[in-house]
Amino acid sequence: MSDLTFQKRLASEILGVGVSRIRVDPARVDDVADAITREEIKRLIEEKAIYVVPVHRNAGYSSKVRHAQRKKGRRRGSGKRKGVRTARMDEKEAWMNKIRKMRRYLRYLRDRKLIDKKTYRRLYMLAKGGFFKSFNSLRTYLVEQGILKK
Repeated sequence: MSDLTFQKRLASEILGVGVSRIRVDPARVDDVADAITREEIKRLIEEKAIYVVPVHRNAGYSSKVRHAQRKKGRRRGSGKRKGVRTARMDEKEAWMNKIRKMRRYLRYLRDRKLIDKKTYRRLYMLAKGGFFKSFNSLRTYLVEQGILKK
């Protein structure tokens, strides 16, 4: 077997790929060994005596399967989580989502005349002060205080 390092190096420069991706047709090894100029190497590339092996990557099948499982809610338990709760969901963002939902609901009640302006203002300020833990706690408060019927 002849040493084809020079020919492979030339071919890799011409084709713009790494030397490890250059392959030589076993039937044409003698022709390739005789080639010492760039023109001869280019001719052998055109004749498919020297060719490039395609890059092999991960198929990605298993990651697609995992992604599908996560969409269903699997693989998201406490064992998979790193960092505290606030690292995954910013405290401020969580508060904004919560307070906007409550304020939207209070506006809805006021506009439908289910509560008067005075009650609206009092509940608005309670919500702002963090009196209600969640939207649900606001609704239960309204029912318990007799402001709204269930």
